[in-house]
This record gives sequence, structure tokens and C-alpha cells, in this order.
Amino acid sequence: MAHAPNTQHRTAHKLLIAASAVLLAGCVLNTPPVTGRAALPPPPRGADGQAAAKPSAASENLRKYYAGVQAELLSQGLMRTDTGAKDAPFNARMLANNFVRIAFFDEFDSSSGTLVARATEKRLRRWDKPVRVGLAFGDSVPQDLRSIERARVASFLARLTRLTGHSIQLADSGINFHLQILNVDELRAIGPTVRSTDPSIGRPELESIINMPESTYCQVTYSIDDSTNLIERAFAVIRAEHPDLLHLSCLHEEITQGLGLPNDSPQARPSIYNDDQEFALLTPMDELMLRMLYDKRLSPGMSITQARPIIDQLAQELIGGDS
Repeated sequence: MAHAPNTQHRTAHKLLIAASAVLLAGCVLNTPPVTGRAALPPPPRGADGQAAAKPSAASENLRKYYAGVQAELLSQGLMRTDTGAKDAPFNARMLANNFVRIAFFDEFDSSSGTLVARATEKRLRRWDKPVRVGLAFGDSVPQDLRSIERARVASFLARLTRLTGHSIQLADSGINFHLQILNVDELRAIGPTVRSTDPSIGRPELESIINMPESTYCQVTYSIDDSTNLIERAFAVIRAEHPDLLHLSCLHEEITQGLGLPNDSPQARPSIYNDDQEFALLTPMDELMLRMLYDKRLSPGMSITQARPIIDQLAQELIGGDS
């Protein structure tokens, strides 16, 4: 169904932290391009024995670079997969404050015609219709990895359904949330696909997908009917060059941001909605924020002022107090 002119688009990115940005500069400056067949590993093969599409030198360089990024983050004690319970406890007030920062603000603003990293206050947004996720892969992703990925995504979506009480599942038809796993070469050619799935997408959002900089791990762009504040569809891209933990981190963040938690906050801890990369996977705080977002006592279109008493009540119920 075509969107009316009142459709807005929002984009959320998973970005490199400052320490990794230094690593990026070093990688770009010091890593020579991969040239010649001898410099490339054997092409991966799928379950059917057919070779996956051969990646370009640029893609191979990115694969090495992101492996280095993950190793550097892990060496700093980041990309944690624990719950944070021992050293990052939180109370109801912290939960409520973080929910407001993450659910009621956009990470990026495109009103000027370009995407600008600027927190902008908005009204509460979420899905009303069932979320049907179409998982697609570029030719660079071998068949055996696709099977693993489908099972992993299906399991995560089932977890999100349990948390939110909202239907979220993989689908082959009626897709309104497109999730694409692509290498850098495939990203640059994805424009027509994005346009066909969302003809109303703005040029800044489209450019942010096609020309995603190395400093962006992954991103989700979604359209909102501003007359209802309901999310109508979403388009998420995750780089195929990522090592496994970084890839899984992107899956967790982009899918959940596409449900209506678009912002990041340095105060959110333990949380994946924090660009410091301390936590790689959905945390107990993140799970509670998803439960709050889809609680029937909150309605799409609420302002912070309207929603705050309810948010405080929900946080108290979920945590049981400020101590």
C-alpha cells in the first residue's frame, strides 16, 4: 500500500566508538589493498557445494578490518555478553529515564535534507500491525550460513514476541520489515531494492544505506505515519563482513530499534542503546524497555509529558522500587 505524504522516515545507526575510530583511521591508512588471487582466501561454499559470489578486494579489506575492530573491543573489556547485573545495577528511576531518552528521541535528523546526528524529541512510536520480517542475503553469503542465520533470527524474533506481546516473525510474504545481509559491493547496488520496498523513502535515508561509511556497522531506516505515529515499514542492513559477535550485536540492535526504540544514550547502562559498545547483546534493561514500549497503557502519539506518569508507574511495577 502506498504511503500518504505524511509519512516520515527515521534512521538509526550502530556506530564505532571513539577508540575504534582511531583503529579505523589506522586500518584505512596502513592496510594495503588486497590484490591478486593468491592474496584472497578460497571462496566459501554453500550447502549445495556451489561457491558463493567472490568478494571484492574492498570487501575483503573490510572483513579484516572489522575482525580487528572486534578484537580491539574485546581486548578493552567491551562487547560484553553478560547481563551487567554485578557492576551495572539499575533502579526504577534509571529505567524510566533511559526509556524516555531512547523511545522519545531520534538519533538522527533529516529535516535539513541530510542526516545529522542530533537528538530530536518526538512522540511515542511503535508498530500496530504484525511485524513480518523478510530476511534476505546478498550473493556473497554462502547457503550454509544462510540456514544458520534464519534459525538465529527466528529465535530472536520469538524472544521479542514474548517480551512485547506483539507478533514479530519471519515471513516470505506480506513483508513490512526488510532485513538484508550484504557486503559493501551489494550495499552500493541496493538502491532499486530499497525504492521498490518503500517508494516514499527520502534521499538522505537512501544515501545513508547505499553509501554507508566504514564507521557505521549497520543501520535501520523506518517509515512512520505521522498522523498516527505508527511504524509502517522498516529496512535494516547489516554488513556481511562482520565477525560473528559484531554481527549478532547488529542483529539485536537494529531489529529492536526498528520496533520503536530509535535513540542511543550514554546514560543507558547496561544496554545496547549506548554507542560505547560495552554490551553486545540485548540486556535485562533493554528487555524491560521493550515491554514498556508495547504496554497497552502507553499509546502511539503520546508526548513525554503525557506518558511520563505511566512510564514511572510501569518502571516501578517492573523493578519494584528505587532501591
